[in-house]
Amino acid sequence: MMTHGLTDLPTLLARVISLVLLILALLVCLASAESNRIVVLSGQDLKPYQEVLAGLQQSLAKQGITVTVEIHALQGNQAKAQSVLVDVKRNGAKLVITLGNQATQAVVREINNLPILATMIVSADDIRSAPNATAVLLDFPIEAQLQWLKRIIPNAGTVGVLFNPKENQLKVDMASTAAKKMELRLAPRSVETPRALPDALDEVTRTADVLWGIPDSVVMTPHTAEPILLSTLKSKVPFVGLSTSWVKAGALYALDRDYLDIGVQTGELAGKLLSGTTGSSLPPMYPRKVTYVLNLKTANVIKLELPPDLIKGALQVFQ
Repeated sequence: MMTHGLTDLPTLLARVISLVLLILALLVCLASAESNRIVVLSGQDLKPYQEVLAGLQQSLAKQGITVTVEIHALQGNQAKAQSVLVDVKRNGAKLVITLGNQATQAVVREINNLPILATMIVSADDIRSAPNATAVLLDFPIEAQLQWLKRIIPNAGTVGVLFNPKENQLKVDMASTAAKKMELRLAPRSVETPRALPDALDEVTRTADVLWGIPDSVVMTPHTAEPILLSTLKSKVPFVGLSTSWVKAGALYALDRDYLDIGVQTGELAGKLLSGTTGSSLPPMYPRKVTYVLNLKTANVIKLELPPDLIKGALQVFQ
């Protein structure tokens, strides 16, 4: 009898361990289900991020959603992000909202059993591997970008674009198709390393009517801003910048966002997720409001006359 009991001991221990693990898993699920909070991880504490958070809270209040909203400003502190995520996994949450690429990437890596809602990210690449996530993006649809280009620079026929193919080949292919429908010709030039930029920039400014800037970690960086701006100004080729800061530095114009409304959009998606809609059934959304900024000094340098109503409608004008 004693020998038989000893023989069964490993089996008994295995069953006990399995039972303990099952109980722990149930406790985690129970904590997640009972937790009445939204956890927000904000990568920065800059004004656009503050406006998004204000819009989010306005939207939740308008919908009558009364859950606790915990906001954690990470400021690039990875240790703080990990601490917040450990707490989320231990104590649960109804929803995790992220602002910015770093916060989004950290949450997608760690959280797979709770809905994730990302914003302040340019594209959906950061959440593509997460079926439990959706987003409100910063980028505008390609068609909308090209429509604005035609409105502001109506005589443009050939649109140059510099890009790293490893990062933006698909986007450039889609833009080529969209441009044809608008009677524009896209003239892409691949730039795989920063060293290849000067030659590519020289070719584009000689052959294109406008240079369209798209987010690209090789081409559009703080280090490449000066040569791009100097080359386009010297060649009198309009340059479509990525943001207000690019326009202030010398780009002709850039599309910009209404960050408060992006926060409201985020709140509306949050309401759907809290009501049980899955992230995978909610495709990422583009900003629904488009604003733009202009640089009149640049327009004068490149001899481009902008209509008064276009100038009047700009969110900001540099001159």
